[in-house]
Amino acid sequence: MLNLPKRIIQVLRHFEAAFSERMWEWAKVLLIGAILTPGERTVAAILRVMGQQNEKQFQNYHRVLNRAKWSSREVSRLLLLLLVQLFVPANDPVVVGIDETIERRRGRKIAARGIYRDPVRSSKEFFVKTSGLRWISMMLLTPVPWAKRVWALPFLTVLAPSERYHEQRHKRHKTITDWARQMIRQLCRWLPKRALVVVADGSYAVLDFLAAVIRLPQVTVITRLRLDAALYDPAPERTSSTKGRPALKGKRQPTLAKRLADPKVDWQKLTVAWYGGVMREIEVATGTALWYHAGVPPVPIRWVLIRDPEGKFAPQALLCTDQNADPTQIIPWFVLRWQVEVTFHEVRTHLGVETQRQWSDLAILRTTPALVGLFSLVTIFAHQLLGTKPFPVRQAAWYTKALPTFSDTLAFVRQHLWPVTFSCMSSAKPDVVEIPRVLFDRFVDTLAFAA
Repeated sequence: MLNLPKRIIQVLRHFEAAFSERMWEWAKVLLIGAILTPGERTVAAILRVMGQQNEKQFQNYHRVLNRAKWSSREVSRLLLLLLVQLFVPANDPVVVGIDETIERRRGRKIAARGIYRDPVRSSKEFFVKTSGLRWISMMLLTPVPWAKRVWALPFLTVLAPSERYHEQRHKRHKTITDWARQMIRQLCRWLPKRALVVVADGSYAVLDFLAAVIRLPQVTVITRLRLDAALYDPAPERTSSTKGRPALKGKRQPTLAKRLADPKVDWQKLTVAWYGGVMREIEVATGTALWYHAGVPPVPIRWVLIRDPEGKFAPQALLCTDQNADPTQIIPWFVLRWQVEVTFHEVRTHLGVETQRQWSDLAILRTTPALVGLFSLVTIFAHQLLGTKPFPVRQAAWYTKALPTFSDTLAFVRQHLWPVTFSCMSSAKPDVVEIPRVLFDRFVDTLAFAA
């Protein structure tokens, strides 16, 4: 590993303290091998790529995942701090997206496995069930300078076991929002002095969850809102002559569905950043309210009602827990959430998520978060290797590519790793075969873009 580029070594040193000295050497082999390996990301495949197929103590590399003492949470903290340092200006809020995904896995020995709706294969007309593991991932939504757009960079991924798993162990089942609440609290501890904006889909529009999160003064949550949500005016001021317990809410407001049909609603035309990186004209109505349901503390929100003047998409509503936020900022923040789905697709296609074969509990808890987090680490490697240079986007006579994608980023990092890892992949007395430089470069280029 001493032959790695200096800028990559400088990045890796941020994580060195999380491992023992001996464990760190094995972990680096697994890390670099996971970047270089095409196809399945098994430990055996990684060792072959790294030239360690004759290593008699191969079990040491398996033990990094299934037995060794190191903290995935600490590695996540170090990764987050490095991402914020590189990509988020000091005065800007830290915008993160949170969402869940299903890792399709089968096997009786996988204890946390459950049966879930497959979000990729299902649609409004078809419901597809799948066996697998449910993960909740938190990602930094930030512009990447050389990519010239916002990417979702994962830094914390948590396993949310099935309800059956908790029932068999006589434990209280934790819902998706329970896990999300804990993850946000952890994020506040890691970044105590930064304003945080959490963007989520409609699964997190839950009063219990929002009521707990608004107690954190530095956190703002943006998510979808039901059109039939029960919204109220603020509670009237209590005077000295008022009897009884304090009121929690005021007069009931019309539902957002009724506001859509009300011709008296004041609609404002805005041009905002929309899906696909385009600017789009929409009509917006907004206001403040208390979202209330019996048994749960009321949550003060700003609601934003959106409709398309051309009628190409159905009206929708958003909520923001910061009542002073402006719709011109709320909507672009929420649109960034789609990058989370893009990252989930990329880690499956290019980083081998769902191809690993561990079945022990500890190895499962470590491997998938490591592969998902590898997306961010590859991005950091590319950022450091580039410096101030523009990104060399791969071109062809039949295809002109303007901006780099993650596949280009992974290939760029691989092209810097392949040549310098050849020495550690050679035997003690290698047989040297001379090949033309053009052919060598073609081999490296092909390996770098292998999925």
